[in-house]
Amino acid sequence: MKRKTFDLRPWARVTQSTQTALAVPGYVIVDFTAQTVIRPLEVSRPGSTLRHLILDDGYRWIRCHPTGAGEGVMGAALTVQMNAAGQPVQFYVDIHGGEGVDEDGLPWHDDLYLDVVGDPDETARWTVAATEIIDADELEEAVEARLVTPGLAARTWDHARQIEAELRAGTYAPVGVLRRYVEDPYT
Repeated sequence: MKRKTFDLRPWARVTQSTQTALAVPGYVIVDFTAQTVIRPLEVSRPGSTLRHLILDDGYRWIRCHPTGAGEGVMGAALTVQMNAAGQPVQFYVDIHGGEGVDEDGLPWHDDLYLDVVGDPDETARWTVAATEIIDADELEEAVEARLVTPGLAARTWDHARQIEAELRAGTYAPVGVLRRYVEDPYT
């Protein structure tokens, strides 16, 4: 596993940005706004020719990261990428094997390689219309390199499928946390 801290400020493709972190019950919310982007970011998914713009001038990436579970506990953290008009363009869930908050108040996680990506519904902006589990090849390589046990890989798949089902059903709690934050910011 690799430990990652959610801090987008040093991102080379963004020349002007703001980032804030806010602790709310059970989560840390990190709100990153890219005012000036020198290289927009488009992504495509395996098996698709469609490309999705997820970063450009005025885009926000807002992370809802759980707190309290600590090291060695499987969990997940949601990042919603929003366009300059404030509409979600992608829901991205990192599956992790431990999490916490560093001394600067920024969340970290021990990445378990699998991610769940959700596309927003065109008519209901906080509803996920379609999902996909990505980066299975990275998890497989981690098992082959003995960075992840086969048992942990199987539990990671189970957790990713559970989150995928919750996203589709509209019951994945972090979506509601971020919706409230965006529509009625915590004071």
